[in-house]
Amino acid sequence: MKKLTGFAVFLATGLFSTGLLSTTCVQAQNPGFAKQPTITEYDVDPAWPQIPENIGTKGWVSGLAVDDQDQVWVFKKGDDPVQVYTTAGKFVRSWGQGMFVQPHQLRIDHEGSIWVADFGLHVVQKFTPEGDLLQTLGVRGESGVDETHFDKPTDMAITPAGDIFVSDGYGNRRIVHFDKDGNYVKEWGGYGTQPGQFVLPHAIVVDSEGKLYVADRNSGRIQVFDQDGNVLDLWANLIMPWGLSITDDNDVWVCGSSPHWWLRNGVYPEYKDQVFMRFSTDGRVRQVWQIPLGDIGDDKNNPDVSRLKPGEAVGVHCIDTDSQGNLYVGEIYSERAQKFVPVTEREPAVSAAGESPK
Repeated sequence: MKKLTGFAVFLATGLFSTGLLSTTCVQAQNPGFAKQPTITEYDVDPAWPQIPENIGTKGWVSGLAVDDQDQVWVFKKGDDPVQVYTTAGKFVRSWGQGMFVQPHQLRIDHEGSIWVADFGLHVVQKFTPEGDLLQTLGVRGESGVDETHFDKPTDMAITPAGDIFVSDGYGNRRIVHFDKDGNYVKEWGGYGTQPGQFVLPHAIVVDSEGKLYVADRNSGRIQVFDQDGNVLDLWANLIMPWGLSITDDNDVWVCGSSPHWWLRNGVYPEYKDQVFMRFSTDGRVRQVWQIPLGDIGDDKNNPDVSRLKPGEAVGVHCIDTDSQGNLYVGEIYSERAQKFVPVTEREPAVSAAGESPK
């Protein structure tokens, strides 16, 4: 190999330096980040909610809904099953002590009534906001698979006309339709993986056009139906859907984990991460956000929640939004509800010397 002369080295180095300078200038003019963010991020609000000292914190948060006053209703196991907070985190009220066995989901209808599913009692119940019982579907404490019984119901969707669609999910594998007076109308489903069948119908919501969205959790599918039970669409291989909610603009929010087989090698891996997704009603994915999977020790049924950091979760189970676009998530194994605030701009980072980085 020829050895470069001093002039050749100078020339080569000069050309290289000029090229590097040119590239640096181009990069400065065309940086690798957006001038205005095109992605909405979410920051946890660690101060939400402000739980009074006399209110219990132990137990799964399995149900959650936001009412038309932007009050957040939390439904959980424990001594104080129904808790209400403002979006700022202020405690409003609690009720339901001694009334439930296995609280699972809470919904609010167009008249402001509170609906809950208790799979331990095999019933769906309607209450006033103050906790007075108005209606019961199913027979309290009795399981079954007929027109008057459920077997561990998971959720309910209530239309503006008052029709009630119950996901009778943990024991049975069906959707049951009742009229506003609680009279049985029809049902559909059954165990299976074909469209219209269910592996475990875990959550259900209805949009402004009357379409029903069912989270068939253990099969990793969301099935869309009309109110006659006809399959309109099926969204699969996107998320293991644990919880559903729908906004006034018909955005479908889903919480769960990325897809996986529910049973593999004799083990049930319930989740491997924690994911939120927003869909349009035609099944297009509009948004994805992921939060860290927390550490609660080896026994999820006796979790060490002291290990958890704000913004982590173990077992996201239910999700809803307020009028400002904040996300609220209820978690079972991490035994809490959290608020996530959308972020579309941030203050520039400040160095130790107090100056923004160049």
